[in-house]
Amino acid sequence: MRGIRARNQWTLKQMSEKCGIPVSTLSKVEHDRLTLSYDKLQQVSERLDIRMSDLFAESESREGPVVTGRRSIGKIEDAVQVTTDNYDYHYLCTDLRHKRMIPIVTRIRARSAAEFGDLVKHHGEEFIYVIEGSIEVHTEFYDPTVLEQGQSIYLDSSMGHAYVAAKGCEEAVVLGVCSSSGEGLLDALMNLRSNAAGK
Repeated sequence: MRGIRARNQWTLKQMSEKCGIPVSTLSKVEHDRLTLSYDKLQQVSERLDIRMSDLFAESESREGPVVTGRRSIGKIEDAVQVTTDNYDYHYLCTDLRHKRMIPIVTRIRARSAAEFGDLVKHHGEEFIYVIEGSIEVHTEFYDPTVLEQGQSIYLDSSMGHAYVAAKGCEEAVVLGVCSSSGEGLLDALMNLRSNAAGK
């Protein structure tokens, strides 16, 4: 947030007027004393006409890809949380820009394909590992399959898919890693989750 404000040479008051977030809140965010909710991040993104992923990075992007030396420690308490009817997403390592892999810890609450709704699809591939409970995986071209704790699946994300808690399981927790060779994967995922949340 501070970087965006500095690049535009805005005061805190000007930034507040443009994005609709109180000055005191912006100050706390800039000094790492407060984290904006997903709804507020979406509001800032829309009002400032910038990508959602640009709000997660701590420093300005560099020209060209960074070849070596990148790292980020993923802590669940620092994750960006997005809640939808079916899932609670925790996006990890959001301080790095232009990632080819998006790590997400997800709590799955939907208990049937009917409750979940339409299958989702996006570009790239994804890997899902079951940490707690068991899940039932629904895909566009395959019969549903159940994965128990410790099991995993790798699939083409452009194929319609959905993850629901398996029979007898109230909720499940999975680690997902979404990847793509193209740019903008995080934005695509956030827009997908946002649309799902709005249903």
